[in-house]
Amino acid sequence: MVEDESYVRESLLAMLRSSGFDVAEAASLEEAEEELRLGPVDVVLSDLRMPGADGLQLVRRLQDSSPELPVVILTGHGTVSSAVECLRAGASDYILKPADPEALEVALDRALEARALQREVRYLRRAAGGDTAEAPAGESPAWRRLLEMVDAAAPTDSTVLLVGESGTGKELLARRLHGRSGRSRAAFVRVNCAAVPFDMWESEFFGHRKGAFTGAAADREGRFLLAHRGTLLLDEIGAVPGPAQAKFLRAIQEGEFERLGDGRPTKVDVRIVAATNANLEQDVREGRFRADLFFRLNVVRIDVPPLRERLADIPLLARRFAQEIATRLGRPVPELSEESLGRLTAYSWPGNVRELRSVIERALVLDPVHGLDAVEILPAPTLGEESAAQGDLTLRDAMARRERELLAEALKRADGVRKDAARLLGVDPRNLSYYLKKHGLEDEGE
Repeated sequence: MVEDESYVRESLLAMLRSSGFDVAEAASLEEAEEELRLGPVDVVLSDLRMPGADGLQLVRRLQDSSPELPVVILTGHGTVSSAVECLRAGASDYILKPADPEALEVALDRALEARALQREVRYLRRAAGGDTAEAPAGESPAWRRLLEMVDAAAPTDSTVLLVGESGTGKELLARRLHGRSGRSRAAFVRVNCAAVPFDMWESEFFGHRKGAFTGAAADREGRFLLAHRGTLLLDEIGAVPGPAQAKFLRAIQEGEFERLGDGRPTKVDVRIVAATNANLEQDVREGRFRADLFFRLNVVRIDVPPLRERLADIPLLARRFAQEIATRLGRPVPELSEESLGRLTAYSWPGNVRELRSVIERALVLDPVHGLDAVEILPAPTLGEESAAQGDLTLRDAMARRERELLAEALKRADGVRKDAARLLGVDPRNLSYYLKKHGLEDEGE
């Protein structure tokens, strides 16, 4: 707030702070510019007429140095021509003294919303070209229970920790948490912690001021500030380096951090969603991850099941991916045969939903007519010379052995009746023949 009259400044200061604003005050343009150098500001409220440089000059200077910083002009000598001049120069609003508290608060809120929207647009433009995320899909009991947990946590501001294998859809669930929260109109910002170089993590997450270090040619707002009033997804949180974890803890716990080159802390209002495919409890025990940070993240823990634990969802997902991919490729949507769906359901999917989508896209690209019926999906290998040479230690071999054992046991318990064996295994009876053939058991049962 820039106001040269002390009694007006004190009155406005009390009014704004009672409305919840965090206010820095200045009595002149020079003091205002010094405050702007000390730390980040979201909106400027300035008197128009002041001794020396006035509010219009402030607007013009900020248009050169910080064009996205909104300025609300407050004046007791308002005219149509001065209002037009201020707005043309770049002011976001123009209010007459004595200011009505409600009108002033509305103007400032509007300016803050515009600033938040600019941040989101800038972030989305930088992120343009990445994969678009479809809504989570599934009808299995495990997936329905998962979505119930997500929807229960969404309206709150509680920190959520999503734990699951790579490719299970953690980012989609984080977007659902954001979209069903009170923050849905603000930014959803995702950052892959594992992809940030060690020497750039502080600038990436917390930003820096111009001139803070060699090469800092302009101010940078870090991911925490970009997500102000919105949601920040910290993907692969377990990859955050040790020296950074203390600063993460402060930012998450206290809602403030220090940008490089700033003279005071930056306060933010961010809802944190963290995601990991690592065992953070083990990392804590072995000293790779701070226990206090883990406990701060592990408020609402949601375990995301792998695709092999929700086999009933595979036909639904496969048809959905086939429709989306065929539409994008400009080709007819293929019909997925029962044989194709059986092969998809029989595979273990170590890459989860992401791998399923890739397999379907590969099939439609290589053979748009026959699709999955023509392109072979790699089955779990049978035990043979290759596995024996590896000592039968590969995960895929172990899973194949266990799968065969379960098939044999189900047939035994069902007295050879395949329909009953399929019920015990929890698979469609029409798919059981594929499993039996894959493991050389097609002559078993009746």
